[in-house]
Amino acid sequence: MRVLLIGSGGREHALAWKLRQSSRLDELHAAPGNPGIARLGECHPVRAEDGEGLLDLARSLEADLVVVGPEAPLVSGVADELRHAGVAVFGPSREAARIEGSKTFAKEVMRAAGVPTAETLAIARPPCVIKVDGLAAGKGVFVCPDQGALDEALRAAGRLGQPLVIEELLEGEEVSLFAIADGSDAVALAPARDYKRVGDGNTGPNTGGMGSYSPVTELTPANVEELLATVHRPVLAELATRGVPFVGLLYAGLMLTEAGPKVLEFNCRFGDPETQAILPRIQGDLLETLAAAAEGDLGPDGLGVTDEAAVTVVLAAREYPEQGDSGTPIEGVDDAETHALVFHAGTAIQNGRLVTNGGRVLDITALGPTVEEARAAAYAGCATISFDGMQYRRDIAARTADIAT
Repeated sequence: MRVLLIGSGGREHALAWKLRQSSRLDELHAAPGNPGIARLGECHPVRAEDGEGLLDLARSLEADLVVVGPEAPLVSGVADELRHAGVAVFGPSREAARIEGSKTFAKEVMRAAGVPTAETLAIARPPCVIKVDGLAAGKGVFVCPDQGALDEALRAAGRLGQPLVIEELLEGEEVSLFAIADGSDAVALAPARDYKRVGDGNTGPNTGGMGSYSPVTELTPANVEELLATVHRPVLAELATRGVPFVGLLYAGLMLTEAGPKVLEFNCRFGDPETQAILPRIQGDLLETLAAAAEGDLGPDGLGVTDEAAVTVVLAAREYPEQGDSGTPIEGVDDAETHALVFHAGTAIQNGRLVTNGGRVLDITALGPTVEEARAAAYAGCATISFDGMQYRRDIAARTADIAT
């Protein structure tokens, strides 16, 4: 198969790494890709949001499957443009992608499907959670335990210029559960937990994610199947009833409360950085499964999972999440790869050197017999890498930070 992968981040590098292992893969292409992906396939200078350019590229490559990584092109309808031209796509349509593109739409769907979720509040009063309705690169959620936090959240959210959704503040432990969907049914991947705040001890502003780990011991395989039945499948059925079947990766962000699991949000694509911890644990042919989903027929068999644990630590620029960094030389990646997998998230090549090119720069992922051993290997990899201003959390997957809010 010839595969075209859309995107340029750490999630897409992890997808490229896993797709490269498929016996069915003949050629791997990416648009626009990154220096890490360029070691696995051919990169093309077409932006992820350029539907017309991507269609021209897919036709010229005679691509058998297009896998769309980021949310923005999905919400803008890139998958529709490709599908309408007869190209097989793993990724939902514009209307189905509203499950992430609009918090209000997602709430409507969950209410209609009977899926447990946080209650919507009419008035912003602490404790509560403020969310912007549309896409915000993972930075549009504000937890407000008191009035001071609420005032600050309203100012920050207002600067994003979108409608707001106000929700009750749920208590518990968060978990991410991905499901590969073919429009009517789904198979779950291993659960993961991510760390959204920039600082140790879950301090500072929300980010796109500073690290993750898998497995999540609170969820047994039986729990995962129950969640698939009570969360993902009802939403898939409701979307299909509305005439917008969801084909792609349906990602539920869940809070495990004392009253049971409740949905915090849905995303319409592989999560980042959870993907970097989940994919190395997959046993089986991911490409075969994605292609089957794109054809609308997953079949009864899912993907297996290794007993090993995986931990991912994000290396970010000094001012992230406020701003990224570009052009700063990066050292030590080759040494890190003796300890762990290194996924490129925001890098570029300038004059033959690897340099920064974003907010989240590199994702260091390691496997081990236990979470503790995988964590040690991941941080050993982090210790070999350096660039000016590099920051990262030191408590990813630590026992004292297991509640990753």
